[in-house]
Amino acid sequence: MKKKTYSGYTAKTAENLLLDAGAFFVNYDMDADTFDSAVTDGKLLGATRGGGQFSAVPEIRSIEVDGVKGKAKGLQTIDSWEVKMAANVLEVTLEGLSKALTASEVDSTTNNSYDILKAKNYIEITDYIENITFVGKKSGTADPVIIQIYNAINTTGLTLQTQDKNEAVIAMEFEGHYDDQDLDNPPFAIFYPKPVAPTP
Repeated sequence: MKKKTYSGYTAKTAENLLLDAGAFFVNYDMDADTFDSAVTDGKLLGATRGGGQFSAVPEIRSIEVDGVKGKAKGLQTIDSWEVKMAANVLEVTLEGLSKALTASEVDSTTNNSYDILKAKNYIEITDYIENITFVGKKSGTADPVIIQIYNAINTTGLTLQTQDKNEAVIAMEFEGHYDDQDLDNPPFAIFYPKPVAPTP
């Protein structure tokens, strides 16, 4: 007797794939920007090698009740969200180095040949980036998947490793933070394109 093959593959599979590495932007405006306009306006974080990663992980606490010998349905609460977006940035620019350092300032007047980038020992409100945005290609539609994290700072600092016959890649991991004006929503959003209506 022929054995049945079990698979999650369907006719819709080819329309629901997130393809390639995508691109990462700084302060991408969902109302005004397109991919091309954001590139033209210099909002790219930089070319990447090794792509990146997005994670939104809730810290879930189970409420314990006497007499219940395990976790009870309906008695879970979210204590916090950990929201991160990582990118392995190949381009080494002054702006990229500044964002990697989390808290820094640029002296562009002291030296005629160099801008001088210095780290700070404190984080100011102005060090938070309004958003870090991933724009990626989705199969089955011309519209991209867009993921934004808000009020972001790089939490991993700056590491530059150089070697022969290779290029330095800066691994940045940005973490999203709540805004005092919006404490009810975790600091991220996923913009998922609506299905294209079939042509009659």
